[in-house]
Amino acid sequence: MARYANVIVDISHEKLDKTFQYAIPEDIAADIHVGVQVDIPFGSRTISGYVVELTDIPEYDVSKIKPLIGIKAGSVPMESKLITLAGWIKRNYGSTMNQALKTVIPIKKKTKEIRKRTIYLKLNEIQAREKLALFEAKHQTARARLLRELIDQNELDYSVVTSKLNISVAVIKALEEQGIITVSDEKSFRNPVKHLQSKGYNLVLNENQRMVVDSIMKDINDGCHNTYLIKGVTGSGKTEVYMELIANVLAKGQQAIVLIPEIALTYQTVMRFYNRFGDRVSIINSRLSQGERYDQFERAKTGDIDIMIGPRSALFTPFPNLGLIIIDEEHENSYKSESVPRYHAREVAIEYARMNNASVVLGSATPSVDSYYNAKNGKYKLLELNQRVEEKPLPDCEVIDLRQELKNGNRSILSERLQELMEDRLKKGQQTMLFINRRGMSGFMSCRACGYVVKCPHCDVSLSQHNNGRMVCHYCGYEEPVPVVCPSCGSKYISGFKAGTQKIEQMVQNRFPTARILRMDFDTTRTKDSYEKILQAFSNREADILIGTQMIVKGHDFPNVTLVGVLAADMSLHVSDFHSAERTFELLTQAVGRAGRGREPGQAVIQTYDPDNFSIETARKQDYEAFYSQEIEYRQMLFYPPVWNLLVIHIQSVNQNSNDIAAEKLALCCDELIKNLDERVQLVGPADAVVSRVNDVYRKVIYIKTKEYDTLVDIKDNIEKYVKDNPLYKNVSVQFDFNPTSGF
Repeated sequence: MARYANVIVDISHEKLDKTFQYAIPEDIAADIHVGVQVDIPFGSRTISGYVVELTDIPEYDVSKIKPLIGIKAGSVPMESKLITLAGWIKRNYGSTMNQALKTVIPIKKKTKEIRKRTIYLKLNEIQAREKLALFEAKHQTARARLLRELIDQNELDYSVVTSKLNISVAVIKALEEQGIITVSDEKSFRNPVKHLQSKGYNLVLNENQRMVVDSIMKDINDGCHNTYLIKGVTGSGKTEVYMELIANVLAKGQQAIVLIPEIALTYQTVMRFYNRFGDRVSIINSRLSQGERYDQFERAKTGDIDIMIGPRSALFTPFPNLGLIIIDEEHENSYKSESVPRYHAREVAIEYARMNNASVVLGSATPSVDSYYNAKNGKYKLLELNQRVEEKPLPDCEVIDLRQELKNGNRSILSERLQELMEDRLKKGQQTMLFINRRGMSGFMSCRACGYVVKCPHCDVSLSQHNNGRMVCHYCGYEEPVPVVCPSCGSKYISGFKAGTQKIEQMVQNRFPTARILRMDFDTTRTKDSYEKILQAFSNREADILIGTQMIVKGHDFPNVTLVGVLAADMSLHVSDFHSAERTFELLTQAVGRAGRGREPGQAVIQTYDPDNFSIETARKQDYEAFYSQEIEYRQMLFYPPVWNLLVIHIQSVNQNSNDIAAEKLALCCDELIKNLDERVQLVGPADAVVSRVNDVYRKVIYIKTKEYDTLVDIKDNIEKYVKDNPLYKNVSVQFDFNPTSGF
């Protein structure tokens, strides 16, 4: 039993590192856990703090460690729940408690708060006009000017008075002392959606949508809090279902969190919620300033808002009475953190909901294999929307074999069929979306004479060519100019391959000179409002063709788009990652689903060098069940998640020799741990990571697979103990990744 509690006394990000240690009295030991709020002796005072860690190890002289006074009486504040959640994250994903705390505590650093000051008239109109006459008679023009405005409006913003009316602070103070005016001073929160104007909401759910809502609300009203997976084809109206569920939860006096991938968190999406719920909605995203982010969490705490929309960080919104967490496009990679702790928002949401007696709704047209597996096995409750709203048909989809195009002499990035359909749409005044799964002007630089590939000198990856005449490493940022001749053999046949969005834009413009084209990728969306401006322009039909990367296929709804072209279907298909078929199917299905959402039927063209691949064929048919049945068979055969669980241990160091030795020793340690287990466990490695060197840091990985997740957590706990006091790991980083969702 732990004998000591490490306690933090202030919940702000810059203070989280500072903990104080106290002894745990035996009479309350059973009730002390991570997250509980306690009273502690602090100098000559008694203050409250939060337990963040339990330990047997005293940090200094035992005789000087004071005991906890007791558990704080009264209600448990939001901070306790978040700290308890941080403890769960630390245990289940592997990190320090401090790393977990900084993930869940929303306050980065308290920024300068904004004060709203207002000047009110205290006198009635007759009294005020008497005073005004007096000021005018005495030629006190500034006082008269202020009083005249207040008689007209009764209240004025302080900053307007001092700037536009040119009234000095001394004049304001004099009128306040005379009892003519009063000045209020209150804290004001930044509101990132205050510029929006609601257009109202008048949609009525169809029968399928109503059945899904009723099914979930019946459980909630019966006090039953489940995790639901809504599998709804593209255009089936999942967002309307979410909003109806939120309206029901709000009516019960509770709040809701809506997670949306950052890439899809656009003006269009936010407006749909704002039109229905108005100022009760707020958003979090990476483009908000630090002050704006801080204020949104404060507004949630104080009851100023009821709905928070954002990417995975919005999950930690400190609502006092959380009732519902919705995760839209739940299959998205971005819900998995790539930094320590490597948590998955879906799993953390389910745990956070359990702590709050709330429900979780997952939604996707292409559910992750993991979620669908859980739904098939009864862990989640499966609900389906199999028809588009107003029973609009799914797009007609064709697959074009690019090998045949080449044989026919077509060297363009656009197949003959796609060009023909684009021409037709331009004549009809309809819109086209072209999707490519790439960034930059072209991919790697390669010599066709000797095969040399230009690589980053610091990372084990090829450099990507950009249109400014330079090549860039997307891992560490290293740059160098594009070579004129091959550095290896001197040949002039060195060039970039696999054209990206910029190159495609040039080609399309050359092919269709009169077409109005917009491009949306990482480079065109760097500024704060760039997403919004591009999507708004396309929505307003200011362009005929939108060319873009993944961000254009994420949940957008453009009724005039009747054609979608997928230009590089195989780009994500042959990467060294067991999720590659799943990623390809999801991307293609989502892309195809952008067409035909208005009155006119939609068409889609998928261009590929591998037309017979099952993920491409099933995406063409929009047949999720067929894809899943084949993919889960493959996962079962190779013991991959979700059938088994996978732990990837990352070993990293700037010294290659130290890293190699540390990885070998760790593999031996893992082997010993596995020998003592009754269940079947697979150990692979150590091996080089997919990218074995990044920014001069060497990387090794060890893979451990077994059926039970808790077994992997126990292995992780033992490895942490082994590494903690071993001098071999002083300059070697050991990190954990449970069930990774992308290449590793």
